[in-house]
Amino acid sequence: MPPSATLRGLVTRQAMAIVLAGGRGSRLMELTDIRAKPAVYFGGKTRIVDFALSNALNSGIPRIGVATQYKAHSLIRHLQNGWSFFRNERNESFDILPASQRVSEENWYLGTADAVYQNLDIIGSYAPRYTLVLAGDHIYKQDYGVMLEEHCETGASVTVGCVEVPRMEAVAFGVMHVDENDRIVDFLEKPADPPPMPGRPDLALASMGIYVFETEFLAQILEEDAADPNSSHDFGKDIVPKLVRDGNARAHHFSKSALRSGPESEPYWRDVGTLDAYFAANIDLTNTVPALDLYDREWPIWTYSEMTAPAKFVHDEDGRRGEAISSLVSGDCIVSGAQLRHSLLFTGCRINSFSTIENAVMMPRVKVGRSVSLKNVIVDRGVEIPEGLVVGEDPVLDAKRFRRTENGICLITAKMIEALKA
Repeated sequence: MPPSATLRGLVTRQAMAIVLAGGRGSRLMELTDIRAKPAVYFGGKTRIVDFALSNALNSGIPRIGVATQYKAHSLIRHLQNGWSFFRNERNESFDILPASQRVSEENWYLGTADAVYQNLDIIGSYAPRYTLVLAGDHIYKQDYGVMLEEHCETGASVTVGCVEVPRMEAVAFGVMHVDENDRIVDFLEKPADPPPMPGRPDLALASMGIYVFETEFLAQILEEDAADPNSSHDFGKDIVPKLVRDGNARAHHFSKSALRSGPESEPYWRDVGTLDAYFAANIDLTNTVPALDLYDREWPIWTYSEMTAPAKFVHDEDGRRGEAISSLVSGDCIVSGAQLRHSLLFTGCRINSFSTIENAVMMPRVKVGRSVSLKNVIVDRGVEIPEGLVVGEDPVLDAKRFRRTENGICLITAKMIEALKA
């Protein structure tokens, strides 16, 4: 085994991952009215949080904690159902960490740094040498062992995971200004003129919300931050900028540790924080060769999987043929005399006769009546689409009835359908 692989395995076994999964995700509008952003469904079977969790598991990190806060019930239920296989006798652990006023009887989690600070006693009980702090709301596949190994070799106070993006697209992110050795010399939050990468004037390094610390050092800086009344107690706003000023913060390029579906594939990372971005990332999966490979058995995306019957397609008559073209259809779905194109159906959907569905993301248990036409839609869990409804042909009418984005994507929820009946 190569020396680096030996070091990587040693480092990952000494690490604990803390996934920050308390964010509301308000830009997803009504999709997060009843659930936190990490609990939003993605890809036909999974939830967004499953990607960070699967990366940690597949990387060989034996201990994981998930900090929850905003409308956490569905997220906690998912974690209990799908992630309860960790075994203490194998030195594994999986902790759900709701905001429970453990440190103060007055405060819930005040920021991302405070969410970790309030759980330092739990982290300390496992005595990990390294702590990996992860955002729980992005879609990507990454071997965290590579990043942990790099952190160990450089001796950095913090290593920040960064993704390379076109420079002017970086205006929406926290941007790392680095020197030729990837030492971070400045951190800029959503800069109007993002600094370019050395030797790459067309690209900038955007923060992925991933941080590696030695646990003892992390506890020290979080104690200091908690005592600072002027701090917002956030990694991106307070902790990382302070360590950058101290001069020993390093950037880790996602391209070094990304899991690719082929040798020429681009590293895949998506912030699905808007309806348009969420829709595009899901519909991309219906392509013949999608940018995100969900069929990779060597790096599986773990999740809770219901025991269901297979998907079924029935009727074979002209004008009433159950078929799906360039679509993903999950278990317990029945497509009865209807046609799907470039659509993604989660578990338990029912599509009735004479309906046409194109460019649709349908969450679990959606029921579509007869003679419905849907195009460019996201349909929330359990919605019942009434017979004859047409969406995607009249933008003015669509905007009056549903949440319609600038790109013409309509979000349909149960409340919106109820309002049609009023």
